[in-house]
Amino acid sequence: MTSLAHERFCDEITRQVEELRELVTSGADLSVTVPTCPEWSLEDLLRHTGGALRWVELLVRTRATENIPDEQVPGIAGPDVRGDAAALDAWLAESGAALVTALREAGPDTRVWTWAWRQDAGFWARRMAQELTVHRADAVLAAGRPYRVAPDVAADAIDEWLEILRFVQGTGTDPEANELRRSEGSIHLHATDASGPDAEWLIEFGEDGFTWRRGHEKATVALKGPLTDLLLAFYRRLPLDAPGLEVLGDRDVLEFWLKRASFG
Repeated sequence: MTSLAHERFCDEITRQVEELRELVTSGADLSVTVPTCPEWSLEDLLRHTGGALRWVELLVRTRATENIPDEQVPGIAGPDVRGDAAALDAWLAESGAALVTALREAGPDTRVWTWAWRQDAGFWARRMAQELTVHRADAVLAAGRPYRVAPDVAADAIDEWLEILRFVQGTGTDPEANELRRSEGSIHLHATDASGPDAEWLIEFGEDGFTWRRGHEKATVALKGPLTDLLLAFYRRLPLDAPGLEVLGDRDVLEFWLKRASFG
């Protein structure tokens, strides 16, 4: 499956970081618990996200051939003082700008270490754009504000999640992802606010794992809703009974997937 262009991902990283910074500068409560990541406060989430930006920036800028441990990443932990919104905002701005600069200078095909099936800077541009897409949803939900994402980015986020799960299942290293296999069953994802095959997905189970493709086809169970909500439900950020979502068919098959669709 072809993903978006490298520059599109770089632009999206910039935009998503700006949106996260707006939460900080507009007075969001940094101490509030993140409902979708209850072990974190909003500040913990933002520090985690900014730290990931700095880690990837160092990988890309140095053309790393192996993983770089966190303790070797300058500034990964964020500002020394917790609760300092101005310092957190400045750190996020610096982290995002440095990563985008490194990615643009490298271009998509420059060889860089990754944990995945691709070993290039293009992988990291896509991965960090989608990391931000989902963690910004976590942040926005914690702050009680509305969340939307561009349709092309949301659709690619579903594609990437499926590609990651397929890769992880193939490695056999994640017990939950490894269980995404059964003798029969399929899942149809249908975005109700978009049209054409680019707004629909089919996931089919098999004893050797699952396969997926874009397209409109009947399945054992269908999950329907606006594309953004479909993305969040598929990432387990919204419950299946959330307003606007509809489950048609064998709900157990969908819940079987959601309980096991993870990695790391």
